[in-house]
Amino acid sequence: MPLVPPYIETLEPYKAGKPIAELKHELGLTDVIKLASNENPLGPAPLALEEMKRVLGDLHYYPNGGLDLREVLARRFDLKVANVIVDAGSEGIMSSIIRTFLCDDDEVLTSEGTFVGLYVLVNSRGVKLVTVPLKDYYYDLKAIAAAITARTKIIYLANPNNPTGTIFTKSEFDEFMKSVPPHVLIILDEAYFEYAKDNPKYPDSMHYRYDNVITLRTFSKVYGLAGIRIGYGFAHDVLISNLMKVKLPFEPSTVAQAAGIGALRDTGFLHRSLEVNAEGMAYVIPRLEDLGFTVVPSDANFVMCPLESEEAVATVFTELLKLGVIIRPLKAFRLPHCIRITIGTRHENERLIRSLEKVHTLVETAG
Repeated sequence: MPLVPPYIETLEPYKAGKPIAELKHELGLTDVIKLASNENPLGPAPLALEEMKRVLGDLHYYPNGGLDLREVLARRFDLKVANVIVDAGSEGIMSSIIRTFLCDDDEVLTSEGTFVGLYVLVNSRGVKLVTVPLKDYYYDLKAIAAAITARTKIIYLANPNNPTGTIFTKSEFDEFMKSVPPHVLIILDEAYFEYAKDNPKYPDSMHYRYDNVITLRTFSKVYGLAGIRIGYGFAHDVLISNLMKVKLPFEPSTVAQAAGIGALRDTGFLHRSLEVNAEGMAYVIPRLEDLGFTVVPSDANFVMCPLESEEAVATVFTELLKLGVIIRPLKAFRLPHCIRITIGTRHENERLIRSLEKVHTLVETAG
């Protein structure tokens, strides 16, 4: 019997976007911008920083498992604390879900071209992962519903989807849920909720009360706290109580919990972040199209562009790196012919376009 299970030995670990420091070292650059990982270009929420400083004197005490933040979130969304869970990023909660609810013969159902972290977590558990193709870069909920079997235990849906930025609508979700048996758990990943919530077609999961749906959200994106690792989830108290048995007892950290509490108070930063993103979208998308790129409609803080081939992606990615601009190739997301570009500040967006113009002859066949 092998020491390491075969599904772990063959597992491809999650690979994050290239860090700025790594590119500077590799190419001897001094000025690099990163538009690869959907981070907030304005930095962290100021009130989150203030709240983090306030708790630094208490770091010799163990954290309380996120209870303070759970209480704040329960009041904010008019829920019971028993309906709320917090952890080290929404991926931390997703990891607990995988460990809590899956047995060896169960299957997880999702789409091709969705969040790569989900693929890694499911494969690390050694259960079967079933995927359905995207339809014009959108989730095909009808096809996913048709793929449900007696072994389906979890269905993962990201809305907006990462890396495409596309959403499924209220009517599509309502129709989909008619086909979902009550014993199948829906993970509704709303990491980019704040960017999409004002779209009248967007199905904000808090307007639904399905007993078999767990909502995941994060402070990593619009609140600029990706480096702190803090996320939260909402679900029926039976689901949450079982997740609480599995999650690490002292997660999230004291500092991360404080950051989340401060960020929720920082409505001014939230509004400014959404304004910068909207302005950036309005600037970047038409200019990408002028350069010959096809831009997939996005309700998030990034855009995805399909290119002619995986080779074209490698060319664009490499040439931009030489100019100190980091974007994200999407082979790991099972979209090898696509790139994803985070919306940055005005300065960063302008630099992106100038850089793409310099490599224009290499991307003339994109789109």
